Amino acid sequence: MPTATLKIFLAYGDPKRLRTAELSNWIGKAVSGPRSEFDKILTREESLSSGVYFLTGTDPKTNKSAIYIGEAECVRDRVKSHLSKDFWNNITFFITKGENLTKAHIKYIEGRLIDIARSADRSIVMNSQGSGAKLPESDREEMEVFLGNMQQVLPVLGVEAFVLTSSIADEEQQEELLACNIKDLKAAGYLTPSGIVVLKGSQAVLEERESAKKWPSVLIQRNKLIEEGVLISKNGAFVFTKDVEFSSPSSAAATIHGGSANGLTAWVNSKGKQLKQLQIE
Repeated sequence: MPTATLKIFLAYGDPKRLRTAELSNWIGKAVSGPRSEFDKILTREESLSSGVYFLTGTDPKTNKSAIYIGEAECVRDRVKSHLSKDFWNNITFFITKGENLTKAHIKYIEGRLIDIARSADRSIVMNSQGSGAKLPESDREEMEVFLGNMQQVLPVLGVEAFVLTSSIADEEQQEELLACNIKDLKAAGYLTPSGIVVLKGSQAVLEERESAKKWPSVLIQRNKLIEEGVLISKNGAFVFTKDVEFSSPSSAAATIHGGSANGLTAWVNSKGKQLKQLQIE
């Protein structure tokens, strides 16, 4: 992504309350705030414009992060119909300053965002079906630029449903791979801005450590991955069936080791240097 300057205005001085966000040299503008200030958000002039909106919260059935993605020719009128949905606790919407987005434009963006959110697999997408619209090539390219700018702003506003797991792209990055091994089992991963990704094919122990009885919380994510089929038993070990991003090296190491583990010492680079050494060099 290109470098960018982001201006955030805190309407009440509180970063958790109503706020707006704008990138320099961009026609887009975001408005975001908690459900508790829904009425205040809808009194803003921006809500009369056409745009794309996001309702974010937690799915009560699974306790996972959830998001609803919508489009509207008048954001204020459309989002009122979602008050019956109880999963969301925050609303964010994007409009353009001056020139309005057409119905085709916002439907195209909505469809692309639904696809991206499902691919990222960070949140449950509450939309029952996809959307989208066909655009002329020139319009499509303009909307892809608009979409890219939205993706830079959204995580800053706390909406991370569209953040794709980082990928290892070249030889230089390959050298940054870390290993977390135990007994004869091998796991590989790499650091990301959000934590650490354990790569597909990595192995984890089948048996839990005694420490797991004392600190059962460290195995919550491990058990969840087993239930979801992300960790499957194969040839005397659990194997990751896809790349998985963990919030910290220690939570990843705990999953691999089957019990409490210090990620700063469990993860090493190709030369055997521990992560804690690498972070102070």
